[in-house]
Amino acid sequence: MSVLEQTASEKAIDLENKYGAHNYHPLPVVLNRGEGVHVWDVDGKKYYDFLSAYSAVNQGHCHPKIVGAMTEQAKTLTLTSRAFYNDMLGKYEKFACEFFNYDKLLPMNTGAEAVETALKICRKWAYEKKGIDENEAEIIVCENNFHGRTTTIISFSNDSVARKNFGPYTKGFIKIEYDNLQQLQQHLENNKNIAGFLVEPIQGEAGVFVPSEGYLKKAKALCEKHNVLFIADEVQTGIARTGRLLATCGDCSCPDKNCSGTPDVKADILILGKAMSGGAYPVSAVLANNTVMSVIKPGTHGSTFGGNPIAAAVAIAALSVVRDEKLAENAERLGNMFRSELNKYIQTSNIVKSVRGKGLLNAILINDSEDSDTAWNICLKLRDNGLLAKPTHGNIIRFAPPLVMNEEQLMECVSIIVKTLKEFEK
Repeated sequence: MSVLEQTASEKAIDLENKYGAHNYHPLPVVLNRGEGVHVWDVDGKKYYDFLSAYSAVNQGHCHPKIVGAMTEQAKTLTLTSRAFYNDMLGKYEKFACEFFNYDKLLPMNTGAEAVETALKICRKWAYEKKGIDENEAEIIVCENNFHGRTTTIISFSNDSVARKNFGPYTKGFIKIEYDNLQQLQQHLENNKNIAGFLVEPIQGEAGVFVPSEGYLKKAKALCEKHNVLFIADEVQTGIARTGRLLATCGDCSCPDKNCSGTPDVKADILILGKAMSGGAYPVSAVLANNTVMSVIKPGTHGSTFGGNPIAAAVAIAALSVVRDEKLAENAERLGNMFRSELNKYIQTSNIVKSVRGKGLLNAILINDSEDSDTAWNICLKLRDNGLLAKPTHGNIIRFAPPLVMNEEQLMECVSIIVKTLKEFEK
């Protein structure tokens, strides 16, 4: 690598460090191009992307259908705000509602915005439909959750870094253990003010924790019994990532993994984001049926950019790619292969304890303490070997490649991962 090329990377990093708020700790690699499952840095080195922008790029980098829809729409109309109608929003709302089998969609931009929107809808429903006294509604959440970093959301987080010195915190939330039906049942039976249960079908940021078989189905049944809204945050797990169109379809017996029929677990409020746009544009959405969404009236919620024409065009294209290219089926098949291949290595490994996940949302648990830098150093070596991944919670490495990956590429990536891990065997 020449001095000039080194300067290009260092300059980009120095600019961010000097002029940007230090709210992230990126892996030291400077990317400037992406296509499909690959990204390239400013030095021209090619990598497999095994993070997919936290599952936003399920359809692969710069998918031509998505980019084409975005650029074509940008030539005619980009933004009107919701002060006026535009000719794309209704088309998008109809497409997405039929795609996911809901009556109504409320368009937003980011995942955290969508979660905040769902919380507002749930509370308003509780007062106007369930009859809970105003300001008394409570929402059950799970420990080790990750729903974003807005003030309200960090109020029910137990991530000390995200919470410290950002108080006072918003009230009205009850934390229970993830994958603990008994605790959920106890609160539902003993608290008449419960309005909703907010849950990630798989806890991604916490380290790809997959709940017990049937957990979501039983939790939904408990919510129905006590007239409580089941709110599924599928910002990261949705849109084919886990081998189904939605992770809440995990207990569904339907053979069509891209189906928009009624699964065994259908959320009362569904939260989507990230791959709604294939990573091309900020798009998020909250979906619900009329009995819930009818509480939203003019002036109760809004967003200048939510539902803009570009977002609508991009989302239609992104969801079409998922359906047409059968990305859910591909994620399930390659995910099973990925875990099977890694488990062969783990049987004789001292550095990796286990691999877990569903579809192409997976993680390995490094045999070291959470406060160690082993996982970080492994990710640096993976980078050197041509694959980009990132630790989460210290000793866990998350693997989430674009869903357009093929079998040959996956096996090459497994080889890179195994080769790298062998360098750290004790």
